[in-house]
Amino acid sequence: QVQLVESGGGSVQAGGSLRLSCAASGATNSAYSMGWFRQVPGKEREGVAAINRYGRTMYADSVKGRFTISQDNAKNSLYLQMNSLKPEDTAMYYCAADFSYGLFSLSVLRYKHWGQGTQVTVSS
Repeated sequence: QVQLVESGGGSVQAGGSLRLSCAASGATNSAYSMGWFRQVPGKEREGVAAINRYGRTMYADSVKGRFTISQDNAKNSLYLQMNSLKPEDTAMYYCAADFSYGLFSLSVLRYKHWGQGTQVTVSS
């Protein structure tokens, strides 16, 4: 049973930083990739950043140069360092795991295991 628990969200002013954490349990070391996604009410969930088991990363264009995804396999944890935050980054942020090997992707459809989310609010 895969369990993902996010933390680190909160309220910050534009230009500030936050670091999200995702504590993983249940064979997540076998995951092909882990990712961060976000969703605003009334909009579709979108991929923010992902990292695969070989250390390769990918980012949405909107966060490139500002966000950094990393993982600590010894601690079974995934992180998202968010710098230079903008009001449009306001969303619920979710951690997710993809166990299907072969295609490294930020597609929501590939990720079958999700956490409950942590809210990030950026004020102008």
